Amino acid sequence: MADSIPLNPVRQNSKKIPYYNSARLSRYSLEDESSNLDEMPLMMSEEGFENDESDYQTLPRARVNQRHRGLGWFLLGGWKVLCGSCCDCLAHTCRRKKELKARTVWLGCPEKCEEKYPRNAIKNQKYNIFTFVPGVLYQQFKFFLNLYFLVVACSQFVPSLKIGYLYTYWAPLGFVLAVTMVREAVDEARRYQRDKEMNSQLYSKLTVRGKIQVKSSDIQVGDLIIVEKNQRIPADMIFLRTSEKTGSCFIRTDQLDGETDWKLKVAVGCTQRLPALGDLFSISAYVYAQKPQLDIHSFEGNFTREDADPQIHESLSIENTLWASTVVASGTVIGVVIYTGKETRSVLNTSYAKNKVGLLDLELNRLTKALFLAQVVLSVVMIALQGFVGPWFRNLFRFVVLFSYIIPISLRVNLDMGKSAYGWMIMKDENIPGTVVRTSTIPEELGRLVYLLTDKTGTLTQNEMIFKRLHLGTVSYGTDTMDEIQSHIIQSYAQVVSQPSNGSSSSSTPSRKSQAAAPKVRKSVSSRIHEAVKAIALCHNVTPVYESRAGVNGETESAEADQDFSDDNRTYQASSPDEVALVRWTESVGLTLVNRDLNSLQVKTPSGQILTFSILQIFPFTSESKRMGIIVMEESTGDITFYMKGADVAMASIVQYNDWLEEECGNMAREGLRTLVVAKKSLSEEQYQDFENRYNQAKLSIHDRALKVAAVVESLEREMELLCLTGVEDQLQADVRPTLELLRNAGIKIWMLTGDKLETATCIAKSSHLVSRNQDIHVFRPVSNRGEAHLELNAFRRKHDCALVISGDSLEVCLRYYEHEFVELACQCPAVVCCRCSPTQKAQIVRLLQQHTANRTCAIGDGGNDVSMIQAADCGIGIEGKEGKQASLAADFSITQFKHIGRLLMVHGRNSYKRSAALGQFVMHRGMIISTMQAVFSSIFFFASVPLYQGFLMVGYATIYTMFPVFSLVLDQDVKPEMALLYPELYKDLTKGRSLSFKTFLIWVLISVYQGGILMYGALVLFESEFVHVVAISFTALILTELLMVALTIRTWHWLMVLAEFFSLGCYVASLAFLNEYFDLSFITTRAFLWKVSAITLVSCLPLYIIKYLKRKFSPPSYSKLSS
Repeated sequence: MADSIPLNPVRQNSKKIPYYNSARLSRYSLEDESSNLDEMPLMMSEEGFENDESDYQTLPRARVNQRHRGLGWFLLGGWKVLCGSCCDCLAHTCRRKKELKARTVWLGCPEKCEEKYPRNAIKNQKYNIFTFVPGVLYQQFKFFLNLYFLVVACSQFVPSLKIGYLYTYWAPLGFVLAVTMVREAVDEARRYQRDKEMNSQLYSKLTVRGKIQVKSSDIQVGDLIIVEKNQRIPADMIFLRTSEKTGSCFIRTDQLDGETDWKLKVAVGCTQRLPALGDLFSISAYVYAQKPQLDIHSFEGNFTREDADPQIHESLSIENTLWASTVVASGTVIGVVIYTGKETRSVLNTSYAKNKVGLLDLELNRLTKALFLAQVVLSVVMIALQGFVGPWFRNLFRFVVLFSYIIPISLRVNLDMGKSAYGWMIMKDENIPGTVVRTSTIPEELGRLVYLLTDKTGTLTQNEMIFKRLHLGTVSYGTDTMDEIQSHIIQSYAQVVSQPSNGSSSSSTPSRKSQAAAPKVRKSVSSRIHEAVKAIALCHNVTPVYESRAGVNGETESAEADQDFSDDNRTYQASSPDEVALVRWTESVGLTLVNRDLNSLQVKTPSGQILTFSILQIFPFTSESKRMGIIVMEESTGDITFYMKGADVAMASIVQYNDWLEEECGNMAREGLRTLVVAKKSLSEEQYQDFENRYNQAKLSIHDRALKVAAVVESLEREMELLCLTGVEDQLQADVRPTLELLRNAGIKIWMLTGDKLETATCIAKSSHLVSRNQDIHVFRPVSNRGEAHLELNAFRRKHDCALVISGDSLEVCLRYYEHEFVELACQCPAVVCCRCSPTQKAQIVRLLQQHTANRTCAIGDGGNDVSMIQAADCGIGIEGKEGKQASLAADFSITQFKHIGRLLMVHGRNSYKRSAALGQFVMHRGMIISTMQAVFSSIFFFASVPLYQGFLMVGYATIYTMFPVFSLVLDQDVKPEMALLYPELYKDLTKGRSLSFKTFLIWVLISVYQGGILMYGALVLFESEFVHVVAISFTALILTELLMVALTIRTWHWLMVLAEFFSLGCYVASLAFLNEYFDLSFITTRAFLWKVSAITLVSCLPLYIIKYLKRKFSPPSYSKLSS
């Protein structure tokens, strides 16, 4: 079926066009007809529309699956797939997942639960006591390299295959495994300790006998848990009661969804109305909850009280829930636990940590397979030249073991020690203090990154809002001129107070009088400032909170309020940090919000007078309307005013005609400020009454209630008087702009994934220079079905070099139908911003990039909602932020500030990759050279499978004689750190992987074959009658050659390297005294020995030095141009 669907775009004259809504079509119709040529041939046809949507999800996969299968597929890796799927099947059978079900939870009666629910424990460990050893061994031996050594070492137990001593094979292997085990054990112990800390936090549990303390891990479904202010909520709960009078409280959800604004949660009415806490046990009630789900923004359930007559039923929604990992921001809450442990929303949204393997390790693994192939071919050639005589099969295996030095076991040892050394260097770097390496196996990944996926809140921004600008149309005030505003405010309120008149009008506002007298006269700047500041001080959802008052039963009358309103212990609570910034600013210029409840507001003037306003109506902010409104009545004068503030797009059509709003909004947005337009409308008593009647009527209607209510409110939102435009800045972290600039120049593509709103995300993208000034931004319109996604993708396709901004919902739709096309287009963008992303979506985007581009990805974040993304990426970086340590603990690298990432990648990432590449290839060269000598030796001595160097010579060669100089390559650097940061373009070269490729590998193979041949033939040509001399001459020349080759490879000398060279040479000379079973001491001290060795060494090394010199002269690498 899949192949029968033609790949042609939707045509404008298609008969099935009513499928889309016509408004969306008309938008595109003009540009679509003009550009039929560059339409995107997305997988779509006219017949396709009637088909079931699910067909399309399987289409691309169906094709792929038809392509391969068969013998070739099986041999090339199909066996792996089959074995893997069998293992998965077995594992799945062993631990069948329990099906998640809806549940009925009785209040305070955990024992009444029908099912057994999971423990409420946090578990981040990879292994347990039983799986630790098998698990670690499996992780080690799934690499071809280690498996190969295991087989070779085991073969030495067979007498006929034994070559040399057992310890020469088992000692290095044992060492590698021991090091790995210890490292994994330490990591596991750390994870266990962190989990234990979280699980042993104490909470108060309400029982019939009163409060008792329980550990977080002992909480069960049905328990009644009391959570204090600033405490973490331990499990998913339904909110039953609060100490707040209003019956609601604020919670912080930044650990769950990355949104920093506080969420208002409402207690269940029935339980909030109970007179005392203990009454929760005197009623018989239960909660019915849906089965655990991924979606953190929705919940359906019911609360039922049985013992009431009639039974009380209340529906429960998301606003009655308290999810685990959120923090109580106000008051004390009591909730009944409905989901624990693995079933909580926060755990369902985190993915499990995978064992990360670096790209360099995979590349070396591939090279070792190639070497193994070469080794087998060489052995077969030897047997063939021998003429397949005698027990040739056994001889073949002996040759394979003889040549096993082609793949040196010291490769793993050296690389693992190198990785530890890089980790130590990163942690000791004084320029990036506080950096912790938690996964020591992948430091080289830092040098190969192409995509950086970053969180916004707390990573790029500090999440601290600061009021920056007030614009009144003719005059604009910035941070340095705020004192003028203050003097205007003081002056305008002073005028009012000084007017001798009766008490009732003493708090009246001057602007109102001037307006009543002559509405057409242009107002003075002073009165306009006064109006604007007053509007900002009244139009919001902020509540002032006083810490000290909570002690007095939490109840104070507003009459005695004056002495309580001291400025030092007042904090503001709101669902958005922007609003708090605005209210803080009005306080700084003289108008202070001192009290607020459900139906009144109190504001203090500079002279200390309290003005009271009744709240008649509130129209909250929604993402659709993009504005909020409030109708207040000033108690002293009875004036009714409708204030409104919102985004410029929403407000432009509502306010009276003006010529400056659009331009100024653009200017502020370019500075990276978040803009709000503030407007007002004065209402007479009759106008308000008329509105209220219509509004209440609309609220009672059964059909289309939301539409009718919106229509009534819109009747008010006409010809409003524009007061001012405000600009608030979300402060960026230190040095975010230069760091992003640096990363972009290094060829790294940056994607910002955030749970925040579209406007905010776009704003930060501009202010942080994630999107450079001359780039356009394409905002992907919201799409909900296949057709809309198709048209929107076509529109996006025509844009060139522009940043993409897309919301999570639209992304979901695009990925469902056009995954491949969307990723292809998005990857061409210089920057991508995804807003309103859930934690699972962030991880999904990381995986998409890995699958479609095969490039290395890095994720950086600071909150619990970034953990999935950090764990999914090839390299995860966590920032220890205000949002807690969750992300930094789950990450591979933990840093304290975003700006440190520049040095981490450009300097440490670059060095780790370059050094490991050089080290890996050099260790291979060390093995290949000795295998070449063995091959030459065997072929001259009638293809005998006899080892050239026995016992200690081999062990010494791999360890004490050459180990230190070779390992000192981890100190090598091609350019100074300052240069690497000054020219980030150098980083681009690394992503192409040229430091370790088949080309460089072949060059090393040629060098090894040349040197091995020269050393062996030279020794054979120059030796005198006895075989002993061949060993002495060739081995000494080999050691000298290796030391000289290290010197040739090094790019920047370090004093430790020089020390290592001389130390190794000294060790060799000193050990000659003890090696009399291999060397003839009387011959070694002769002059003939010295000149023969020198001659051979010179012939093997001099040509390479000459070639290197010529190459540096005629085609120098990019870094040498900078380092010279």
